[in-house]
Parts: sequence; structure tokens; C-alpha cells
Amino acid sequence: MRYFSDDQVFTPTSSRFLPCMLVVQARLGSTRLPGKIFRQIQGKTLLSYQLERLRQVNGLQGIIIATTINPLDIPIVEYCNREGLHCIRGSEDDVLSRYVAAAEAFGLEAVVRITSDCPLIDPYLIQKGLACFLANAESLDYLSICHERTYPLGMDFEIIRTDALKKAFFEAQTALEKEHVTPYIWKHPELFRLANMQQKLDQSQYRLTVDTQEDFSLIEHIIKALYPTNPEFTLKDVITLLEKHPDWLAINAHVKHKNI
Repeated sequence: MRYFSDDQVFTPTSSRFLPCMLVVQARLGSTRLPGKIFRQIQGKTLLSYQLERLRQVNGLQGIIIATTINPLDIPIVEYCNREGLHCIRGSEDDVLSRYVAAAEAFGLEAVVRITSDCPLIDPYLIQKGLACFLANAESLDYLSICHERTYPLGMDFEIIRTDALKKAFFEAQTALEKEHVTPYIWKHPELFRLANMQQKLDQSQYRLTVDTQEDFSLIEHIIKALYPTNPEFTLKDVITLLEKHPDWLAINAHVKHKNI
């Protein structure tokens, strides 16, 4: 595993175009908070807030929503049709297969993996990650901010070469590897060239993802405070707000993250 600091300046080593899209996995059958992506704050769904932020990321060929063939997720397909979004459907449990299908359907050499439970994700971080990946494109198969975490939960993204996804698809054996998409890749550093992007300040104690009602309540506080006057707020803005309202952190402090 190589490590990069997010304050580095990344200069592409090649001018070759790398076809890459954001792929957001989404479903309505969440076990802890069903239908969470369509829950509304001030008249907008969590998914709409997330997509608005993701559209700020430059240098990509668009966004794909990767949902399931479960009839329960038809409203996601209908949402994509209304919003003019690319949508692919696949196995509910084998999420890895959905990512491979998305990459193949659009002829991508890499994908940026996003989960739909991160409505506050900072496009600046994804932009930095892309710059890092492109600057080291000849020597990386995978880059994320999820290993030796320094960013809050809810900022997560992974950039994965399609070749690595395909190898994982054919080689992965366990249900966990197929459900969580990338474990086979980062568990085999002898097979894949891995990297992690970090920041000097450890902010991993903050929980900005949405898995429970308590998580949703905290996100609602944040969006209501920031979005009306600053819809393009950053992670720095969120942390500054939480430092002014430390009592808000108690809202979901007891929620345990599902470890892989």
C-alpha cells in the first residue's frame, strides 16, 4: 500500500485520456433505515443532495446509478429516468457484478465507487483523489481514503481500474467479497497496486454517513444550517459547524459502523 498526502500537488504523468465515471450503488432495502436515499430534508432527497455534490467533480464522463433488479428498487430507475441519469441494474447481493457491468456497458478503464449513504461527500476530496490516481496512473490499480482512515465516515470513495474489478469478479469466492466490491482487491496487495490518500489531521471520529435514524437527524441538522446560504459547502465547513455545536455529535455517537 502506497500512501499519499492530500496536500501534495499531483501532476499527470501522461496526457492519455482515461475513461472514468462515478458509479453510485443505491437500493431502497437498507436493513437499518429502509428507503433512506429518498428521505427528504427541506424538500430534497438525500440522493439529490449527494448527486448535486458529485456533479461538481470535474474530469469524469458522468454518473451511473447502480441499483438492483429487485422490484422494490423500481422507484430508483424511475428517478434516474426523470433526472436524465445513467442507470444499470443487477444482483442485489453481488454488488461487485454491478460495478463490472457498469464499467463494461460504458467502456470505462476505471470507476469511482461511491455509496449512496454519503450525502455530504466532498467533491474536492474526490477531485484530489482523481488527480492523485491520474498522476500515478501507470502504477496504480486502486486508490481510496478508507484505509488507515483520517477522514470522517461519509467521505469515502474508491477509484478502481476495470481490469482489477474484473479480476476480483472472477476470483472472489466469499459473499462478503462480492457484496462489498473491493475486499478481494485490497486483501491481495501481491496482486494489485494499492494506494491510500490521507490528511495530516485525523478527523476519523466524525460520523457523517447515513445508516440509522440518528445519522439522518445529524445530517438534517447540518444541511439545514449550511445549505440555504452555502449549497457548495465543504468538509471544512461541516467540521467548523460541528465544532460550534459539539452537542450535535451526541446524536449518533452511539451508532456502530458495520465493519467488513
